[in-house]
Amino acid sequence: MSDNQVELMQRLHAEHAAALWGYCVRLTGNDRARAEDVVQETLLRAWRHPSVLDESRGSVRAWLFTVARHIVIDQWRAHRAHGEYAVADVPEVADPVDRTDQQLLSWVVADALLTLSAEHRAVLVDCYYRGLPVAEAARHLDVPEGTVKSRTHYALRALRLALEEMGVGA
Repeated sequence: MSDNQVELMQRLHAEHAAALWGYCVRLTGNDRARAEDVVQETLLRAWRHPSVLDESRGSVRAWLFTVARHIVIDQWRAHRAHGEYAVADVPEVADPVDRTDQQLLSWVVADALLTLSAEHRAVLVDCYYRGLPVAEAARHLDVPEGTVKSRTHYALRALRLALEEMGVGA
């Protein structure tokens, strides 16, 4: 490994490892050992493809998060495909709708929400997750209705940017 590669990997680790670790822990359902494996595989792929670490080509963190997400999905699919059952132990018919991608996306959105300010997060939670009308959200947050509308507008913009940085297209 050349000095440039060592320096590049040290910078990658310093700038992104903590965020990647937290993201992988959530992706794996708090399975820390599996999260370590995902982080290691993600960083190994970055090391094998150093051209992706050029910031001028896009967000390195977004690339890392996308690769980690794909690794977790691939592991889940491989595990599901290798499940073998004895004839006497046939499982109940599972729900035919696969909600894996939806669940992973909800984790990514939850991570992105954590990057917002408390005021922006609160208005999105009240208006979108709790389904409160603007007037009710304003009373709950103890701010004018116009402030709720304004915060919602800017919070959605900030959320979209956070998701884009994580590699999720709008």
